[in-house]
Amino acid sequence: MIVEQLSVFLENKAGRLMEVTKALTEARINIRALSLADTSDFGILRLIVDDIEKAQNVLKEKGFTVGKTGVIAVEVGDHPGGLQAILQVFETAGVNVEYMYAFVQKNSENATLIFRLDRIEYALEELKKNNIAVLPVSKVCGSN
Repeated sequence: MIVEQLSVFLENKAGRLMEVTKALTEARINIRALSLADTSDFGILRLIVDDIEKAQNVLKEKGFTVGKTGVIAVEVGDHPGGLQAILQVFETAGVNVEYMYAFVQKNSENATLIFRLDRIEYALEELKKNNIAVLPVSKVCGSN
C-alpha cells in the first residue's frame, strides 16, 4: 500500500518552516510525520498529513512549491535488527532506498519507517513475500 507524501520546497531562511506549519494549523490539517533536509540555499520538507489534497491546495495557495510522492510505511519492532531485516529484503531484491525517516505512533511499541524506494511496486511484492507488513494509509495518516 502506497502512502502519499508531500514534498515542500523551502528557502533556507528563518520563518519559512513556521509559515508551512501555520498554514496547516489554520486549515486544521494534522501532520502525522515529517522530515526536513537542507542545503545552504533551500530545504525539502517531507510531510505525511491527514488530508493530503487539502494540505497541497492550502500550501500552493500560500505560494509554496509542493509535490506528491509515493512512499511506503512499514512497522518495525523496537529491538536490535528490526531495521536490518527490512533492509536485507531490499538488498536481496536489488531495491535502492532513496531516503527514509521514522516516527512512533500513539499506543504502539513499534516504530513506523517511511521509505522512498526506486522500485516501489516491486519492493511491496518483496516485503509481502517475506511476511513484512506494510501499513495501510488509514493507519499512517489517521481517519478523516
